[in-house]
Amino acid sequence: MTIDADAHVIETERTWDYMEGRDSKFQPLTVTATSGPDSGKRFWVIDGKIVPRDGNIGKDVPEASREMLDIESRLRHMDKLEVEVQVLYPSIFLRPLTARPEVELALCRSYNRWLSDIWRKGEGRLRWAAVLPLLCIDHALAEARFAKQNGACALYVRGVMEDRLLSDAYFYPLYEEATQLDLPVCIHASTGSFAWNEIFEQEIGFAKFKLPVVSTFHTLVYDGVPERFPMLRFGFIEVSAQWIPYVIHDLARRFERKGKRLASDFMRAERLYVACQTDDDLASILRYSGEDNIVIGSDYGHADTATEIDALRRLRLKGEIGEQAIHKILDENPRRLYGL
Repeated sequence: MTIDADAHVIETERTWDYMEGRDSKFQPLTVTATSGPDSGKRFWVIDGKIVPRDGNIGKDVPEASREMLDIESRLRHMDKLEVEVQVLYPSIFLRPLTARPEVELALCRSYNRWLSDIWRKGEGRLRWAAVLPLLCIDHALAEARFAKQNGACALYVRGVMEDRLLSDAYFYPLYEEATQLDLPVCIHASTGSFAWNEIFEQEIGFAKFKLPVVSTFHTLVYDGVPERFPMLRFGFIEVSAQWIPYVIHDLARRFERKGKRLASDFMRAERLYVACQTDDDLASILRYSGEDNIVIGSDYGHADTATEIDALRRLRLKGEIGEQAIHKILDENPRRLYGL
């Protein structure tokens, strides 16, 4: 089996059809720019804010497939790519959308119910990461429970929260619940901070979306969160894996200053999984990470530096690492990360 550890859905109006009752008034609207450099481009209006809609859409996948308008088409395309299972991540939630808990809950609740319907129609091959309304932990826990019962295999968390690191005790109830539900917490390239998003608004996306995930890996390990929750798995998705040697080297030196030692197999021991890319120097990376904690995704549906629709098949063709390591990256490791 090959498991695509990072695929995407592109949200449409259908995503918000699951808003009912009081949630309905928060339904996102679509507007189209009629002048200026963005003329012709579509945007979402969410809680009075303008959010890009068409900025990162992969044209190398069928529209009906990437937008989940035709799930059978998606499955046929997966067959062509020799992928058995895709783990689906959101697109719109890669940035902060609202500072109001009630709006966030409505958005997350509708998205998660849309994905649960997709899972039911996907013959077990379309698993998904639930989006959590983290402005209210009680709401987040309720959505995590719903997700577990409806085909989710991960809990999606953004790389930077507005005023808290992910090692903050505020998130401990979530980590306890994730442990009980046997769902990993996966930090995907993203930002959950309006301030961070605004600082890097004109930046190409490296600092805005990628660096928060790398920093979170460092913070969680240094602050001992995986040790505090010894059954919880963490995923770090769509940020390449090329940074692993540097971060491990830095952590080892900081641990030495505290009179501690960073174990050579700490990623395996602390259940930390990182999604690589085929252009990473995998032979070098595996010397630091070991073979048991690297996965790979295609970024299906997007068009950025992490996107490689044929990534899983190409990993075999490259021949850069041994067949056993390849099998682990394509099958065993994502199966463990996502509990498949």
